[in-house]
Amino acid sequence: MIAIDCNTASRDVSLTVKRNVEHRRMTIKAQIRNDPGEDATLSGKPWDILRNRLARLYGSHPGFAQAMANIEASLLKHRAAREGLISADADSLETTSDWRSESGQVVYTFYVDRFDRTLEGLASRANYLKSLGVRWLHPLPLLRPRPGDSDGGFAVEDYRQIDPRLGDMDALESLASDLQREGIGVILDVVCNHTAREHAWARAARAGDPRYRDYYITIEDGAEVEAWEKTLVDVFPDTAPGNFTPDAEMGGHVWSTFYPFQWDLNYANPAVFAEMLEVLLYLSSKGVRGFRLDSAPFLWKRPGTNCRNQPEAHWIVEAWRAALTIVAPSVVLIAEAIEGLDDVLPFFGGQAPGCDLAYSNGVMTALWGALADGDAGIAAKLISAASARPDRANWLNYVRCHDDLIWNALADYASPEDLLRWSRFYSGQGNSFSNGRAFQTAEGGVPSTNGMAASLVGLEQGGPGPGLAERRLIALYAITYGLDGWPLIYMGDEIGLTNDEAFAQDPLRAADGRWLHRPLMDWRRAERRNQRGSTEQLLFETLRHLGETARRLNSLGVAGRARPCAVGDAAVLAFTRSDGPRQLMVVANMSDRTVSLSLPPAYVGAQDVLLVSGDNGDPSRLGPYAVRWLVTP
Repeated sequence: MIAIDCNTASRDVSLTVKRNVEHRRMTIKAQIRNDPGEDATLSGKPWDILRNRLARLYGSHPGFAQAMANIEASLLKHRAAREGLISADADSLETTSDWRSESGQVVYTFYVDRFDRTLEGLASRANYLKSLGVRWLHPLPLLRPRPGDSDGGFAVEDYRQIDPRLGDMDALESLASDLQREGIGVILDVVCNHTAREHAWARAARAGDPRYRDYYITIEDGAEVEAWEKTLVDVFPDTAPGNFTPDAEMGGHVWSTFYPFQWDLNYANPAVFAEMLEVLLYLSSKGVRGFRLDSAPFLWKRPGTNCRNQPEAHWIVEAWRAALTIVAPSVVLIAEAIEGLDDVLPFFGGQAPGCDLAYSNGVMTALWGALADGDAGIAAKLISAASARPDRANWLNYVRCHDDLIWNALADYASPEDLLRWSRFYSGQGNSFSNGRAFQTAEGGVPSTNGMAASLVGLEQGGPGPGLAERRLIALYAITYGLDGWPLIYMGDEIGLTNDEAFAQDPLRAADGRWLHRPLMDWRRAERRNQRGSTEQLLFETLRHLGETARRLNSLGVAGRARPCAVGDAAVLAFTRSDGPRQLMVVANMSDRTVSLSLPPAYVGAQDVLLVSGDNGDPSRLGPYAVRWLVTP
């Protein structure tokens, strides 16, 4: 079991690590003795999908046949080794119909060193996470990064090692095993679009190894670079303009979409696909239950396009999904595609499954826009569009994350005037309750917004009435938990943690405004979650209650997509989920005034199972920022 006593946590967790890792290693050795043999082959639908997608991608490549043989051998090896491991217990979930679509699969995301320094320190916080109702733990990048500036860990030097500041692979393996026994799965970031310039593949490429030079994209002709740049969009136009970096050792300009030290991988080479598949299989063998595919839209380059969201990127994801289904079917894939909604949907897959989940960036951003205006129209529009997801897929719904609020992602659904108004509002301009900051954007775009959720809702400065900031934050999370999909908590939101203004004093962080909303966890404030009447208690207990009530919806028979409806006042966001035997309607007042409701007849007299609205319970009225979850008999 995980040690909880803080005075003995380090010693006990270290012993647990050693015991768990030794057990797993002995099991692996036993499985290796049961080698599948030379005559073992793969068959079935996932294998057919994998072969089909790889043939589309690489059928004309001279290395295709060898790559397929290597991939088949690797899958057989990993499948044999996985049988009997602790992590394989999770694969029995596949016998539970549609478990991925159950409500209340709460994800908690954070930087390990900002949360509690190391993986062993994280293990000692298991009770905190369990009491919050967490079902999935998503530590942000913890694989070994390059030294110095690593874009918050997204410049990976080694996919098979942990950042030594945080621990080692044994500690991760033990943590995943212990948390799984507590009903919590571990999700890891896999930065699949690029590596650090210091990665072994890049070092070999710089040394002239032709095999590894083809792992990256180098353009020798400056005129060709200029031609590519005409259709590409800068991700960080202020801090890292351009998409190429001159490198004398590579003999040209290396493709680097993000920062100069992050080199894009060449997925036109089947060996690169196979390498990243090996990374996924290796990490899943350590007990990892899910992967966030970072920067998935950028995987394929095509002249004359912005090199985002190309069909080949979707085929790559479908191929990874098929391969993992063969070896580790319960492992989930999450698309980190912070794009317009129409560009996100294909990452769920076409005729074959792709990612199991994708960030619901459009709905999240629209909720902030609705909160600024006190008008639910934009949020209803995005929820309606999000209902186009495939049946097999789910949204990862969230209020905030470690990245900026990108208003440009709503460009297909809102006017430029709307986007600019929201951007200015959350940077504190005009009659605003927000304490956010504007962030860089590409030429012609609207500045994004940085800031912790608590700061964006005005928790630091209060508001025009008592408790309105807390109500705003609760409303956003109550909507997020009520939607179909998995709700995500960003570290500190559960206690109202605000902006980290000190980031500007740190030379390694000062140039990137996103560190404003990457604070250190304040454990003294977290202790106040037990203090009656405190903001910390209100927020923590509300999020815990939201998770419990969302899981209760499963037993009540509530299921299906969220579909918006009108209830009479433009300030009220209302949506139903009506595919199960009992129906749910969520009604949320996005304004600071009391509003009147006109409920459909089916919901008159329905039970409010949430009971956090904070109003007088009058079914025809809804107080400022109040939310109800109405379930039919």
